[in-house]
Amino acid sequence: MLDYLSVGVVLKPHGLKGEIKVKTLSDEKRRFDTLTCIYVKKEEDYKELAITARRYDRDFVYLHLKGYCKVESVEPLRGQYLWIPRKMARDLPKDTFFIGDLIGCRVWTEAGKYLGTIENILRTGSNDVYVVKGPEGEVLIPALKSVVTQVDPSAGRMIVDFSGMKGLLPDEN
Repeated sequence: MLDYLSVGVVLKPHGLKGEIKVKTLSDEKRRFDTLTCIYVKKEEDYKELAITARRYDRDFVYLHLKGYCKVESVEPLRGQYLWIPRKMARDLPKDTFFIGDLIGCRVWTEAGKYLGTIENILRTGSNDVYVVKGPEGEVLIPALKSVVTQVDPSAGRMIVDFSGMKGLLPDEN
């Protein structure tokens, strides 16, 4: 499991005084209200950046960071992911997982057939879809309780049951 979780991505500088426009990656719209700092990844290390101000507009959060007071100073942050240590993460409801913990999980059917690993997660609005790549190609798995029967991110394992849904596997007609 990851030691740091991504909570946003810097889209661009905003204005001339060092504010940045951030697309939040959290389901909680006001996630940044409780954060006093965020981290950017520099090679294998994480650099702490103190948050001095925040404001929200639609699906974006605008941040001012300590020591960044000009547009030129925040330009290098463009495209950077913003991270928090796992200990700063909010508790999740039962049967809910962080996306970063599911990426890389190995997926099997209840019958023991290996499908591959989760490479991506699509956010569709009604339910997420796991993009699994494996020996038979790409499989799209709806994140429904009726399909996903077991999830163990610490073991990197997921079990799925397609008995109620036909046509999801490449070899099915």
